[in-house]
Amino acid sequence: MGYTLNFAVVWRNFDQLLEGLALSLGLAFVSILIGAAIGLLVAFALIAKSGWIKRPAATYVTVIRNLPILVLVLFAYFALPQMGVRLGKLESFVAVLSIYSGAYLAEVFRAGLISIPKGLTEAGLAIGLTPMQIRTSIIVPLMLRNVLPSLSSTVISLFKDTSLAAAIAVPELTFEARKINVESFRVIETWIVASGLYVATCSVLAALMRFAERRLSVPR
Repeated sequence: MGYTLNFAVVWRNFDQLLEGLALSLGLAFVSILIGAAIGLLVAFALIAKSGWIKRPAATYVTVIRNLPILVLVLFAYFALPQMGVRLGKLESFVAVLSIYSGAYLAEVFRAGLISIPKGLTEAGLAIGLTPMQIRTSIIVPLMLRNVLPSLSSTVISLFKDTSLAAAIAVPELTFEARKINVESFRVIETWIVASGLYVATCSVLAALMRFAERRLSVPR
């Protein structure tokens, strides 16, 4: 018995998919901002001379990078309440994705910090800048320029990871697609459209990141 494609039911519920996509982008944006702050602090800790600072940072990166994000999501939503920590669906997922992205961005930023010539720090001290001013005005901006290609890949990967929020019933794109699929039984059509939205969004994100790379690149 042949299967006849019929996208009508998907188009009728297309607004739900767009709402889910908007939520996915929002989750990714907030998580990446928080994760970038965590990653930057951890990156500086990783290159610190003190072992008391470096070891906890290295442990955090190693543990988080070697755990599946789905395990972290389920632990945060189902296990933490048993320990007295209660978070909503959105809050628990954002917290997990922020911590997860922070571990990956820490390695990205660490590589960028190592690539900065030490002479820049010495030059900053010579003109009277404080160590904090040197980091915020010289080191971090240059580091961000250097790591933009790697940062682009991480951003796109983390956007795709928002699909795992469906596991705890967060109504993002994958959850909405699964809901339409269950209600209509149009399996192929639903996932073709959902996949197309993911591909289109990732392509736009990649184009925006490439544009930022070109605008911020150092002339040679």
